[in-house]
Amino acid sequence: MRDLADEDCEVWPDNWSAFKVFEAMTTQWRTGACGATGLDYSAIRSVASFLGLNRRQVVDIFPDIRVMEAEALRVMADQRDSK
Repeated sequence: MRDLADEDCEVWPDNWSAFKVFEAMTTQWRTGACGATGLDYSAIRSVASFLGLNRRQVVDIFPDIRVMEAEALRVMADQRDSK
């Protein structure tokens, strides 16, 4: 699977805040013997606060973060399985 590093990737305005938080959470993955198991949800509020989001905004974007988390986990599993 190829990364998108050399390509532009559009993020819809409605998803921008969730994307910013998800991207800032790159060091907050919980891991196990088989790799990442999910994001450390206890860090989301702090990370979002650093980015200027309030509690209501975090509640609103949390489902979007979970969608991105699920897709990232699927991609990581596919990459693991293809080795």
